[in-house]
Amino acid sequence: MERVTLSQYLIQCDRQTSLAPEALRRVLETCAQACAGIAASIARGALGDVLGSAGSANVQGETQQKLDVIANDRMLAANAWGGALAAMASEEMDDPWPIPDGEPRGPYLLLFDPLDGSSNIDVNVSIGTIFSVLPAPDSAQVGVVNAEAFLQPGRRQVAAGYVVYGPSTVMVLTVGHGVASFTLDRESGTWWLVRDRIQVPAQTREFAINASNARHWEPPVKRYIDELLAGREGVRAQDFNMRWIASMVADVHRIMTRGGIFMYPRDRREPDKPGKLRLMYEANPMALLIEQAGGAATNGLQPILDIVPAKLHERVSVILGSREEVERVTRYHQGA
Repeated sequence: MERVTLSQYLIQCDRQTSLAPEALRRVLETCAQACAGIAASIARGALGDVLGSAGSANVQGETQQKLDVIANDRMLAANAWGGALAAMASEEMDDPWPIPDGEPRGPYLLLFDPLDGSSNIDVNVSIGTIFSVLPAPDSAQVGVVNAEAFLQPGRRQVAAGYVVYGPSTVMVLTVGHGVASFTLDRESGTWWLVRDRIQVPAQTREFAINASNARHWEPPVKRYIDELLAGREGVRAQDFNMRWIASMVADVHRIMTRGGIFMYPRDRREPDKPGKLRLMYEANPMALLIEQAGGAATNGLQPILDIVPAKLHERVSVILGSREEVERVTRYHQGA
């Protein structure tokens, strides 16, 4: 079979569905190029002086790692001048980042988590980058950029993807017409299509959750996990395996590859907060990918993609993956 590059794939998508016009292709190709550079920095590890703390904190008050800052700067620099974006927003920055004066602006907004799973950097476990593309309002295209321009429900995303920096560097992408996976040829810098029309199995026997938080879980989550742990002797009458990497990209990629359910629910430690993960930078792009692959993604009460964000760094409870399991947990939250 003849190999297909990322650019060829996007051109074919535009021809077939009109879902990847030139400006959107430029955004996605530029993100892919930036991620290839991030992959190279990660691969050097201690040899490249990229490990350890950066000595600063992000808008959430979390300690930034050197690679958090490096990845964020690479994404900004790569996308600052192409003429396809009006502005960008990052999990690592307080406010939106408008395209600099003098550079052409375009019809899209880019949101990204430059380095998901930062706690795994120093132990050499898979980490990743997550990105999301939204249509830019007319005001943003002429230079009036504020947080409100980004406050769109996830269903308005025109593209979303993630990159896993592991034994191989893999990008999983959707432009609203199914999900495809690409592998980076590190020698040539080319992204090659390796899987298309990815489907998440509707059923699964694998789940991902941080079990150390069990004492803080709300009743619907505890009920569901207790059923899984009961195995063949319980109401589910089958054994389940738990997998937890503590990197959302890596955990979701496993589900995208062979099914499963990922849960990062709200809990009783901070009852006033709706969850831990960021709606705009993590939950929305992952929810779009999972839904496009036939799975489901909710916050326990409603589809994540239907949530209308109230602020740029809004947090949310996340339950996503194989449809039948996500629907079961959601029913428990709804009182069934």
